[in-house]
Amino acid sequence: MLELYAAAGAPGLAYGPEQAGVHIAIGFAPFALEYAAIRTGAAALDCPHRGVVVVRGADRHAFLQRMITQDVRGMGEWSIRRGFWLNRKGRIDADLEIIELPPGALPAITGDAACSLLVVDVHAAQRTVETLSAFVIADDVEIEDLSERTHMVQVHGPAACAALAAHCPVGADAVLDLERDRACAARVATPAGPRCTLVTRTDTTGEIGLTIIAAASDARAIYEAISDLPPVPDRPDGALAEPAPGPRRARRIGWHAFNVARLEAGTPLYNVDFGPTSLPHETGRETLLDRVSFKKGCYLGQEVVARMESLGHPKQQLVALRLDTPADAPQPVTGSHVLADPAGQAIGAVTSSAVSPMLSGAVICLAMVKHAHAAAETILWVRPTPDSPPQHARVQPHLASWRRP
Repeated sequence: MLELYAAAGAPGLAYGPEQAGVHIAIGFAPFALEYAAIRTGAAALDCPHRGVVVVRGADRHAFLQRMITQDVRGMGEWSIRRGFWLNRKGRIDADLEIIELPPGALPAITGDAACSLLVVDVHAAQRTVETLSAFVIADDVEIEDLSERTHMVQVHGPAACAALAAHCPVGADAVLDLERDRACAARVATPAGPRCTLVTRTDTTGEIGLTIIAAASDARAIYEAISDLPPVPDRPDGALAEPAPGPRRARRIGWHAFNVARLEAGTPLYNVDFGPTSLPHETGRETLLDRVSFKKGCYLGQEVVARMESLGHPKQQLVALRLDTPADAPQPVTGSHVLADPAGQAIGAVTSSAVSPMLSGAVICLAMVKHAHAAAETILWVRPTPDSPPQHARVQPHLASWRRP
C-alpha cells in the first residue's frame, strides 16, 4: 500500500523496527475530518501491523486449551475470544484474537478444513509459531504463519457495517447483522471481480469495528473498492463536497485518528502499551479479565498468573490518566515520566497519549505506573519533556476515558 500513501501525499511511519519494513500511514487529510469519520460515519484503516497465525488439526482445541490463558471450550463456528500466549515465566509472548472458522471459510488462505485463526501483532507472529510449535509433540496440530499471505483492512464507525455491506454482493446481510466478537464470510466487489474475505467485529474505538482479512494479493483492490479520499472542504462553512456516485465508501484514514479513538476507548496495544516483558496483571484489570480465564485448567505460565491473582499484585499496572493541561503546554509522549509529586522521582512512564476531542480537548494517556499509585482518583504528575514543568493528572476508574452513552 506504500504507493497509495505516496500518491495521496500521506506521510508514513515505521511500525516497529525500521528494518522490518512495516509502514503505516499517519493521515491522508486534516485530523478532524478523519476523526469525525470514526465517530459519525465510516473510516477505513490499512493494517499492515497485524499478522495471522493459523492452527489446524483435530487436536487444536485441546492443544490451545493447554497453552493459552483463555478458555476455548465451547467456541462455536465464527466466534471470537481473546487471550494471551505466555512463556514459562508468565510474560506475554503474544496478545491473541482467537477466531474459530468452519471448513472452507477462507479456502484460498486457510484451506478446506476447519481451523482456528490467531490474529496477533505482526512482529509477534513468527515468534508465536515457533514457541507454540515447540509444544506440539504427538498432537494432530499444525501451526503456520500466514502474515505474508494475508492483509487486513479495518472499518470503524457507526456506519461501518452499512458501508462495507454496500460492496458485498455475497454476505451483505451477514455483515449488516454482525455482532461483537463474531465473524462471517463475505465477498467484496472489486473491478477484477468479487474477492473472498473474512470479516470480524471487535470494537476497538468505542464504535463498530470491522476487520477484513483477505489474501495479500487482493488487499489493495478491496481497500480501494470500499474506501476513498474525499476532497478536503475549502468553503468557509466547511461543507463537504457531494459524495461520489455509487455505493457509499468509507473515508480513508491514517494512524493518528485511529490512535486517538482507541485511546479514548481504552484499548491498549501489544508492543505499544505493554509487551513481551509484561505480565497479564500489568495490562489493567479490564484487559486481564477479557483475556484470562481463572476457571480453566493448566496452561503455560498459569502458576505465575494464579499466584499473583490469589496472593499478591504486580509491581506495576497500566492505567488511564486525564491531565489538567494548560493550552500552551506540550503533550506527553511515549516515555514521558509519571511522578508521584511534582518534585519526586519517576514512578512510571506514559505509553500512549492523545488530545481527546470527545473530552473537550483534554489530554489523556495510558501509562504504566507502580502499583501503589494505580488506584482510581490517585493524583499524579506527568512531565512531558525533561525541561518542562510537570502537569497535574488523575488516574481514571477505567482504561476507557470515554464511552458512547
